[in-house]
Amino acid sequence: MPTYDYICDSCGHEFEAFESIKADPQRLCPSCQKESLRRKIGAGAAILFKGSGFYQTDYRSDSYKSAAKADKPPEGAKSADSSPSSSSSPTKSDSGGASSKPASGAGTAST
Repeated sequence: MPTYDYICDSCGHEFEAFESIKADPQRLCPSCQKESLRRKIGAGAAILFKGSGFYQTDYRSDSYKSAAKADKPPEGAKSADSSPSSSSSPTKSDSGGASSKPASGAGTAST
């Protein structure tokens, strides 16, 4: 059942009501007791999926799962990319970036 927003044109009272879709809209304001109540038009609510089982990967076939396990490296093995090596680390002579400029007078311009 959806939740509807209502507003009273007489007193300005606003509230939400949890009603059936088939139910007629309310007309009587609970605050001022006048029949000037109307339903507000809203964007609606999003669909909320609660719980587990709503991911595409949750329903994979057994053959897909076994192929995915075969593609994984063994747990004890390390890949070459994860271990740092001294040959791939940058050296001081690599670039003439901002770090190689002297600290005194950096960023000042003479006019």
